[in-house]
Amino acid sequence: MRSAISLTGQFAAVDEVLTGRENLVLIARLRHVADPHRVADDLLARFSLTDAAGRAASTYSGGMRRRLDIAMSLVGDPSVVFLDEPTTGLDPQARLEVWDAVRGLAAAGTTVLLTTQYLEEAEHLADRIAILHEGRIIAEGTLAELRALFPPVTREYVEKQPSLEQIFLAIVGATGATEAEAS
Repeated sequence: MRSAISLTGQFAAVDEVLTGRENLVLIARLRHVADPHRVADDLLARFSLTDAAGRAASTYSGGMRRRLDIAMSLVGDPSVVFLDEPTTGLDPQARLEVWDAVRGLAAAGTTVLLTTQYLEEAEHLADRIAILHEGRIIAEGTLAELRALFPPVTREYVEKQPSLEQIFLAIVGATGATEAEAS
């Protein structure tokens, strides 16, 4: 059962002294995975970290560290991955990178259980949502099911200015900026 489940905690648990590749190889060896170097290279490619594979993790940006951390939790191909607050403390661009990684996991068939206090994150990433309040689940369902609990939508004309996050993403030319603009 342990090999089927993996956890990525709230803060990245990478060894800052080791390179990205060395972090992955270490975990692969600890999990007794056949051909740890091939597994490391596959995960580095999957998470767009191949170019940084030989650099110490301490030189990685927050988003790169987070992607490496998630990659480390995928060594051994667990079928269920728990992600605890995966975007805490990340800048907007790094957050979008982690969102892409989470979407990729789900698309590949991995069951992802995500805890987050950022409700926008749940809206973008979750197929099903459970709302926890004072230690108890008080509502659960798809976003559409949860929205149906409230009165019907009213339409009003509202002039909307871009958010500071959308401005930042557009200025830096971040991938995913168009998606953020649409929300």
